[in-house]
Parts: sequence; structure tokens; C-alpha cells
Amino acid sequence: MRKAKPKKRYVLPDPKFKDTLVTKFVNSLMYDGKKSIAYTIFYDAIDMVAEKTKEDGLEVWRKALNNVMPSVEVRSRRVGGATFQVPTEVRPDRKTSLGIKWLIKYARMRNDKTMKECLASEIIAASKGEGAAVKKKDDTHRMAEANKAFSHFKF
Repeated sequence: MRKAKPKKRYVLPDPKFKDTLVTKFVNSLMYDGKKSIAYTIFYDAIDMVAEKTKEDGLEVWRKALNNVMPSVEVRSRRVGGATFQVPTEVRPDRKTSLGIKWLIKYARMRNDKTMKECLASEIIAASKGEGAAVKKKDDTHRMAEANKAFSHFKF
């Protein structure tokens, strides 16, 4: 086991909205350290969302992220030679990071022309409670529900 817990890294707020959650999202979106390109993609996607939904783009994005964040997940636990899928609560920081990862992953899997359009359409779908990222969350919850019998094996 580690001697000391690693120090928590804090991210700076983004230049436009002054929000640290936006910076975390952009950092996950970024490829090869190209942060300015990632910011451009995100801001353009938010503008597209605002244009299509006639609402505040950032609020729609927040709603989408809340719809994607899981509250329970399953973890593998070996007990007496058998592996059980044990449902556990998700920590708040892990909850946000999973939501961000899933939203970006399923936006990348879409077949729109540009990443801006993919991200915008995935955000709109997730804010309505639809889309692949929300389906992933529902599947995770369903799996946890199915394995509720093994919850007494919690860590």
C-alpha cells in the first residue's frame, strides 16, 4: 500500500465561463495536449446547443452531465475462489469523471461531420434523457440492481 495519499490536483477555471467543471471536461476532450483546439470544440458545441434548443447552452450541458452520471456501479470481488460483481456507491469525484468520459466517448462514436456537431448532438440527447451515454448509465444501474444479492460482500 502507498505511504501517503497523493495530493489532490486542482484545475483552474476556464476563461469564458469561469467554471472548473468545464476545464475538467475540456481536459478529457483534449488530444495530444491541444487544449486550445479542445476549448474551441467545446465552446462551439455549447453555442450549437444554445442555437438548437433556444436555452442556455451551459445549463443544457450541466443537465446532460447530471443525466449521465451514475450513482451505483459494480466492482469485482473475489470471495472463496469465485468472482462476484458487487454493487457499490460511486464517489462524487468518480461520478463526475465517469459522466464526462462517457459523454465524450459516445460523442466520438457518433457519425456527424465534425466533433463539434457530434458533441452538441450528444449533449442535447443526454439532456433529454436519451442517447448512448444515458443508455450506458442505465445499463450500469441495471447491472448493479441485478447483482444486489451480493451487496453483503462490500469492501
